[in-house]
Amino acid sequence: MSFDPSTPMAQTHDAHRARQRRDRARAIGLSVLVVVGLVGFGSYLAPTESEASEQKRAAPAADGKAPSDGQTPADGQTPADGPIEGLRTWDAKQLTRDHVTGPVAYPMKPPVGGDHNPVWMNCDGAVYKAAIPDVNAVHALEHGSVWVTYTDKAPAADVAKLAERVGRTPYSMMSPYEGQAGTIMLSAWANQVTVDGADDPRVDRFLSKFVQGPQTPEPGAPCTGGLGAQ
Repeated sequence: MSFDPSTPMAQTHDAHRARQRRDRARAIGLSVLVVVGLVGFGSYLAPTESEASEQKRAAPAADGKAPSDGQTPADGQTPADGPIEGLRTWDAKQLTRDHVTGPVAYPMKPPVGGDHNPVWMNCDGAVYKAAIPDVNAVHALEHGSVWVTYTDKAPAADVAKLAERVGRTPYSMMSPYEGQAGTIMLSAWANQVTVDGADDPRVDRFLSKFVQGPQTPEPGAPCTGGLGAQ
């Protein structure tokens, strides 16, 4: 028996097949939308988690806490660092550095630079009980030494404390100096300060800053092998 496509039975069969094709197309389309949605959600989630992780790592720095990786502050400051109140400075370029064998008339007492004797004063923690020559002491300042000086008005306890401090500090020296403006003074090349006593915090700050400090014209030059106690 032949099948006539124009009969009602044939038309019903064709409609059924068409509906099946539409249903399959809808199912495929829905599956594609679900996959696309999952991929998009994953792409959104990944940056969000990454950003949260970055924020967590950055949070200690924003709070001003120490970094978790153990790094130290970049400036490397220590408690002894800080401004030195009353510090006097001179233009280092104006301080001549010629070697001379005679006396020199320095414009400041104690001198902080200028022409000087070819032989430096031993300054490796040297504590002198008597006055030392300016021209030799200035040469020691050129090598990066700090010179602690005091008058007869300085209390004996302060003198003893300062002597102990200088005695354990390379590139420093100490001596009495009459005629200076302050009772206790510290001098380096082109720098000078008057302090109130041995416990004045400026003592440690001055030593920390200027012993072989950036002002030194001849860094690394010796502080021994020169002129010692008379």
